[in-house]
Amino acid sequence: MEKKPNVVFVFGDQWRAQTFGYTGNTVVRTPHIDRLAEQSLNLTRAVSGCPVCSPARASLLTGQNPLTHGVFVNDVQLSNRAISIAEAFEQGGYDTAYIGKWHVDGRGRSNYIPPERRQGFDYWKVLECTHDYNQSVYYAGDSDQKLHWDGYDAIAQTEDAIDYIRQRSNHSEFEAQPPFLLMLSWGPPHAPYQTAPDQYRQLYRPEDVILRPNVPESMADQARVDLAGYYAHCTALDDCIGRLLSSLDQAGIAEDTIFVFTSDHGDMLGSQGLTKKQKPWEESIRIPFLLRYPKLEVSRPGATTTHTSAGREVSDVLIDVPDFMPTLLGLADLPIPDTVEGTDYSAYFKATNAENPSDSTAFLACYHSFGQWRYGMDGGPHDYTGREFRGLRTSRYTYVRSLAGPWLLYDNETDPYQLNNLLSPSSRSNPEVAAELVSLLDHQLREKLEARNDKFQPGIDYIQQWGYQVDDRGTVPYTN
Repeated sequence: MEKKPNVVFVFGDQWRAQTFGYTGNTVVRTPHIDRLAEQSLNLTRAVSGCPVCSPARASLLTGQNPLTHGVFVNDVQLSNRAISIAEAFEQGGYDTAYIGKWHVDGRGRSNYIPPERRQGFDYWKVLECTHDYNQSVYYAGDSDQKLHWDGYDAIAQTEDAIDYIRQRSNHSEFEAQPPFLLMLSWGPPHAPYQTAPDQYRQLYRPEDVILRPNVPESMADQARVDLAGYYAHCTALDDCIGRLLSSLDQAGIAEDTIFVFTSDHGDMLGSQGLTKKQKPWEESIRIPFLLRYPKLEVSRPGATTTHTSAGREVSDVLIDVPDFMPTLLGLADLPIPDTVEGTDYSAYFKATNAENPSDSTAFLACYHSFGQWRYGMDGGPHDYTGREFRGLRTSRYTYVRSLAGPWLLYDNETDPYQLNNLLSPSSRSNPEVAAELVSLLDHQLREKLEARNDKFQPGIDYIQQWGYQVDDRGTVPYTN
């Protein structure tokens, strides 16, 4: 019986798809990830449909949508009702490990997480959440003693992952070792941006940063400062990726390992006059997704898959975070639990004649928003984006409704920076064409809402249904 592949799943926090050399960014230095892209399935339209930390992570761990697992806001607890990714792999004979940021326990960001709330992971070096990357604590195993990562936590966490890989491969050919699922979750490049090690911060000057055209002039100076620090984090993590990949080679298990690199969501960083995430624009929803598995031989000629210097690009799959778990289980030939709602793309990746199992339309949602003013290209407050929304990202269009009605419509093919909202009174579009598009896309959106039993209610209604407590800002409070 052929041994199952190992799985190494690595993700950064708030790392948007536009911040890599292989995606066309000429300033940021990501040579190791660029090389990985040359060896990987590169899902060029991967999205985070609910682009905020805890909801995305809960969907990653369960394969479910936020209104099913209940983590549709930050800092609430993920239940044990679903069979988790760790439990599903463990049932398939795998050892499981998790290192780094967790952020689905909802019982204080610095508190100990007992075994029964770890979703089935065995090896455990984790903290719920911190963004103090140079004074970072964690808990190991079943001990409630706080320990400290040495220096910049992402580097120390990577070294721990390398030790885990080394220990898993240190055995004779006669000793049967079970395959493993290793998940490594970094806190950077999430803010604070200016805290990467000095040798990486020295690589970037704000004046050398090239801004996306959708950053208004009023935010340009701050965006350059933030991006310089953000890029420093990215390059530090890129070096970590290089060491991880080298460790797999040195252990002699690279050929037998599925290696995934991705992110939980993106970061606006001044685009559209906005910061952070939880927004329906490209900088917030688009994430990297590279999957390297040397035994996965795929040749899919045609318009939707191309062989380029950026590897095997797959542009007709809008894979979302709930799809990660079933796809990995499918690639490992393991059963997918009935509790999973995401799509398994493994057969499509394995065979040239397989049909795409989805309609190639990503569902976008914000169920309960923390808000901020959006600053327009004229420098002044434009509108308040702290709103619930539902929407679609198709291969060409982004269409979004707020509770008040249709809100955004972009043709991402002709307007990649989303500067022309076709629903705006000042839009440079044919109103009849826009109305026809809205009718078509709104019908598709309503079908998805019905399939998910999503009645698109005000966020506070969901808060009350799930019994969550909010503070005077209307958000779930967290404690350290």
